[in-house]
Amino acid sequence: MDKQVEKKHYDFSKYVTKERWCSIWHQLDEVLGLEPESVLEVGPGPGLFKAVAGGFGLKVDTLDIAEDLNPDIIASAVDMPLSDKSYDVVCSFQMLEHIPFDMSKNALKEMARVSRNHIVISLPDAEIQWPYSLYVPKRGTKKLLLKRPFSKIKEHEFDGEHYWEINKKGYELQVIQGEIENSLEGFKLKKTYRVPENPYHRFFVFERI
Repeated sequence: MDKQVEKKHYDFSKYVTKERWCSIWHQLDEVLGLEPESVLEVGPGPGLFKAVAGGFGLKVDTLDIAEDLNPDIIASAVDMPLSDKSYDVVCSFQMLEHIPFDMSKNALKEMARVSRNHIVISLPDAEIQWPYSLYVPKRGTKKLLLKRPFSKIKEHEFDGEHYWEINKKGYELQVIQGEIENSLEGFKLKKTYRVPENPYHRFFVFERI
């Protein structure tokens, strides 16, 4: 398993969009809400999640095969040099699609082995949905997602980064969710949702049974 992109891929002007910041907020909200004492992030990218989480007193260890990203643990996601149940939470955001699907299932199995309590992941969802905000007096702003009508599911074409995406042909949501649940033995799905401000990102939160 080799690294896929160079460090310059994460340049602020290209990588950190406002929509991605919204996804990072959800990353923090989900993980901090679990009140863990230890967290492992698999595939940290530029390290934004770890940096911001640290500002709220949460220590995050990172694991990646790319040495130039300065992870705490240099290792493959499919072969983590860690003991069973060694972290309260294991998380991985927009990473698993960067490796072939069968390999991503092996990475999920490793995450299940290493996690003591919870697993939080996000993945790209290719089904086009349009975000809307509606202000309701005395009730505040409501955020809605509307599916684009008459849209057809498409074949996935490898673009040099993503090997697969949810809701591409053969990778429909029910298929992917089932494969994830099968890979995360001993865990149950607590919730899944798309980020209202960035519908391309779908979150899954699992807890140990």
